[in-house]
Amino acid sequence: MAPGAPVAVSGDGGGGGGDKGGVRAALGGLTTRGRSFFAAGVAAAICAYVLGQGDLLRVGLLLAVLPLVCAAVLYRTRYRVAGSRRLSPSRVPAGSEARVHLRMDNVSRLPTGLLMLQDHVPYVLGPRPRFVLDRVEAGGRREVSYRVRSDLRGRYPLGPLQLRLSDPFGMCELTRSFSAYDTLTVIPRTEELPSVRLAGESSGYGDGRQRSQTLAGEDDVIPRGYRHGDDLRRVHWRSTARYGELMVRREEQPHRARCTVLLDTRRIAYQGAGPDSAFEWAVSGAASALVHMLQRGFAVRLLTDTGGSVPAEGADGFAGATQETADSAGLMMDTLAVVDHSAGAGLSLSYDVLRGGSEGLLVAFLGDLDEEQAAVAARMRQRSGAAVAFVLDSTGWVPDAARPRTDAEERLRLLREAGWTAIAVPSGASLAELWQQAARERAESPVTGPTTGFSGGWS
Repeated sequence: MAPGAPVAVSGDGGGGGGDKGGVRAALGGLTTRGRSFFAAGVAAAICAYVLGQGDLLRVGLLLAVLPLVCAAVLYRTRYRVAGSRRLSPSRVPAGSEARVHLRMDNVSRLPTGLLMLQDHVPYVLGPRPRFVLDRVEAGGRREVSYRVRSDLRGRYPLGPLQLRLSDPFGMCELTRSFSAYDTLTVIPRTEELPSVRLAGESSGYGDGRQRSQTLAGEDDVIPRGYRHGDDLRRVHWRSTARYGELMVRREEQPHRARCTVLLDTRRIAYQGAGPDSAFEWAVSGAASALVHMLQRGFAVRLLTDTGGSVPAEGADGFAGATQETADSAGLMMDTLAVVDHSAGAGLSLSYDVLRGGSEGLLVAFLGDLDEEQAAVAARMRQRSGAAVAFVLDSTGWVPDAARPRTDAEERLRLLREAGWTAIAVPSGASLAELWQQAARERAESPVTGPTTGFSGGWS
């Protein structure tokens, strides 16, 4: 429920169910106390009639009528309240808390009675919050808040908000619901990575910062489509005639170092579940690498084994070159918040997406690899400037699992021979330490692989 967009609730239910349905709902709202009073009153009235006791009959009628009167008064109550919800923040890392602020405004001319405010939250976020608001004056406002926390990433709905209307005697309660809800996004945990540098490659892009290359001569002009706001003096008429649409000169071509982060999501590649599982470590590692490279000025792309990537403004699919870093990071974190295991058995789709010589740095987070998939991953090295793989052996994360152990060392050796800097990831390892280890091994490795597409290092 967005702040400033209140939803009104009336005590009579807004007239949506008609008189008969409203009366039935009012009687159905009798509490245990109200039902007990009514039952005791009926029993006393029957006994008084049988025994001929007039005083007892009056007491019985009083006990039976009181809950009915409370229900009728509550049903006919016509005050109106408006509610709003605000999340602070709306996107939090797993294991961190977010605060939910609720505001109730009495927009009627009468003070309210006793209100119980209840918000619906998923079980994983904690217990359902409840608040008691005692008499909100006409035009008054009440603000309450509660905290939510989840160790599991995902997108969780909050709401709808419910109000319980109660009479002063506690004989009857009616529930009214707001219709809107908000969504809390729990993103993977990220780890701050050290600024390290890859060695053994030719100079070029350096630290990944953007640089411009001035293009001279009419034949060297690289045109692009006209965009709103472009200076008409930059229109390139020759290209306009050729393409049949308005084209302008792109006199400066921005070049940024590129980084592709590959996340292996195959279900068969991981074992175990929960926030401490190998798959969750891989997702968190991919998120940390993405944020780290974006902050260092790289144009970054997130790629999975299914060949899918996060939509970006750039035509080449890389985020960061045409978007603000915070927006790019947020878009990728939202994707990683809901990423799940894929049913695929191989990495061939992601291999097809990679293009030769233009990927720059390739950082892969891989699960269990059989011989065939290790060979596919090894071929990816030919389509990148530099490649680093963090390989998780799930049997090491779940040692008691009844599953044959993979020949992890043999797979690592195959990747290293293909030019990868392959790092084995033990259970509970720190990505920051493995990041530094990868830089050291890269500097000491005699195999540098192709030097096109990326050079310099991580900085």
